[in-house]
Amino acid sequence: MTLASFQAAFAAAVHGSAAESPLARLVRQPGFAVYRNTVVKACVDALRASYPAVAALVGEEWFRAAAAVFVRAHPPRVPMLVEYGAELADFLRAFPPAAELPYLAHVARLDRFWTEAHLAADEPPLRAGALAGLAPEALAATRLRPHASARWAWFDAAPIATLWQRNRRSAAEDGCADIEWRGEGVLVLRPHAEVIDVALDAAGAAFLDACRDGATLGEAGMVALAVRSDADLCALLASLLEAGAFASPEEPIRHPSQERER
Repeated sequence: MTLASFQAAFAAAVHGSAAESPLARLVRQPGFAVYRNTVVKACVDALRASYPAVAALVGEEWFRAAAAVFVRAHPPRVPMLVEYGAELADFLRAFPPAAELPYLAHVARLDRFWTEAHLAADEPPLRAGALAGLAPEALAATRLRPHASARWAWFDAAPIATLWQRNRRSAAEDGCADIEWRGEGVLVLRPHAEVIDVALDAAGAAFLDACRDGATLGEAGMVALAVRSDADLCALLASLLEAGAFASPEEPIRHPSQERER
């Protein structure tokens, strides 16, 4: 057996059946069970650290039991456990014990957004003043790329953002009894040193979707208005710029006077 095949068989044995492993004699030893349990616990601990809002909603015992099931179905494939668990939201959506908590997978998605924003590449956000002075037609023709750390979502029927925000801080701090049950959206990003989150309506989420897909600001605005006809596009763009939602382009955005001088 080569070193690579031994390592692959060993990793499979940690998460699988000892009887099916080519290392059956090794994994049947009592000490191997201790090693297996240690590996599973490390993965569960990593999930607990990455999904604090989910854990707060369901309780420590429920979360750890569900996480152990997840770990056995989805062993780590990257060496850094901080990146582990990207599939947890999908897992919870199909997990029978979570059937009575339809919002849980969405909260897990936002916990994952936070981790991805935290790990995203550093890049300077676009300053609000970069668009100042552009003529309306030039502004409408401008394309802006969302910041590398930006993650966003709109949830039609449930206050997922509020559930996530309160439980990520501390379930005991605010409680959830007074939450108004309505659709919500949120933008999670790290334009500078810390991860932040910003409220987002359906038009704002559609606007960012369009920008991500390469639309101009004018085209993105039309998409936003199709979602919400009374959307204030100026206020929306200003709030996104203030949050640092867009990446600073490699080349400065030129005003019409600058273009004539070139």
